[in-house]
Amino acid sequence: MHPGLLLVNLGSPASPRTKDVKAYLQEFLSDPSVIEMPAALWQPLLRGIILPTRSWRSATFYQDSWLPQGSPLIVYSQAICQQVQAALPDWDVRLAMTYGQPDIGATLKAMVADGCEKPIILPLFPQYTQSTHGGIHHQVDATGLPHIFIDNFYDQPTYIHLLAAKVWHSYQAQDYDAVIFSYHSIPTAMVRHGDPYQQECEATTQAVLAALPELPANKVVTAYQSKFGPMPWLKPYLKNELMQLVELGKRNVLVVTPSFVVDCLETLEEDYVQNYQTFRASGGDRFDLVPPMNKDTGFSQFLAELAVQKQEASTHAIASSSKS
Repeated sequence: MHPGLLLVNLGSPASPRTKDVKAYLQEFLSDPSVIEMPAALWQPLLRGIILPTRSWRSATFYQDSWLPQGSPLIVYSQAICQQVQAALPDWDVRLAMTYGQPDIGATLKAMVADGCEKPIILPLFPQYTQSTHGGIHHQVDATGLPHIFIDNFYDQPTYIHLLAAKVWHSYQAQDYDAVIFSYHSIPTAMVRHGDPYQQECEATTQAVLAALPELPANKVVTAYQSKFGPMPWLKPYLKNELMQLVELGKRNVLVVTPSFVVDCLETLEEDYVQNYQTFRASGGDRFDLVPPMNKDTGFSQFLAELAVQKQEASTHAIASSSKS
């Protein structure tokens, strides 16, 4: 028997073709963890209006951001997996996606069949929210296999150090008027029901500020992006903040996206293209993004160390329990 680590990211269409994007969106938007609406109300809306109109439009965005090797999210996630495996040669380290392939359940079953005892599940989302972690928990629990979860790492000192270093590397290169920490938004109803996501996002921003006393706190703004649908989501929205900053005479901005550890549609299309265009059209001058972790070996080493710590803590807990 040997230890195992399953890294999980959101997923991506099999290709940027409309039919594959439609299949991916249907799976993603049918998850009750993502859309908290009765299926009897939501599914007709999804199938009758959203998928027919959104699939082709999203396909054009995927086509613009697609790499020669495939989906950026998949390509960079695979690179992270390979780097973590290299750091943990005695472990079985694999990658799965909540939606699309490789499938969580099939991958987890294969790991156990190959000799992994109680694999560690590590979602590649620093902050916990039901909208991302809920689907992962559901699929893992459905296998009935023993496992250990690491649900977040937003407050881990090494992660904060890595993030702060990236922010400072970009910030000191230019005289920015504002630094925006932009997180993927979620429905406000989730927060009202006890989801800790907003607190963890704000704590991430504050931890980076504490690690960078040279960064003026009065230049820092926290915002949310990628809203979907008509329901209220966490604000302020990034697009609105960008326009408001220009109105205040702040025309040089740096955007940090801590909830995305790899480049994906949200960073490559929504931010680099759409939000950049909004900012420039509003009168802004300089719009830069701090790159996500992507292939940063320091981040992969951090994930490896996080898994080892969790494994050791679990082993210690079992040993203590057997003695009592």
